[in-house]
Amino acid sequence: MHESYPMHPHLRRICLLLAITSSFGTSSALAADAGHGADLAKRWCASCHVVANGQTQASADVPSFISVARRPDFSPERLAFFLLDPHPKMPNFPLSRTEAGDIAAYIASLR
Repeated sequence: MHESYPMHPHLRRICLLLAITSSFGTSSALAADAGHGADLAKRWCASCHVVANGQTQASADVPSFISVARRPDFSPERLAFFLLDPHPKMPNFPLSRTEAGDIAAYIASLR
């Protein structure tokens, strides 16, 4: 019984560390500004994607933001990371991490 007592502070530290670490992921998602993301999407993404209700024109071969948001594997964090990585199908917009997070938060709000 006495041998398990010294482990207790270690377990407490591990739990505290896990709580702190997990809060970083959620705090960054909560800090994202979906309204700013909507503004950015309308300015930069609407030439190819349907980004909002009432938009009448977009490229036929790209998904709407609503369809992206409704994908079963959708994750705002993964989408933000995807937006930061240049790819051949999308124009290379110089997005900051904050802007990518804001656009991802806007798309998540469409679910």
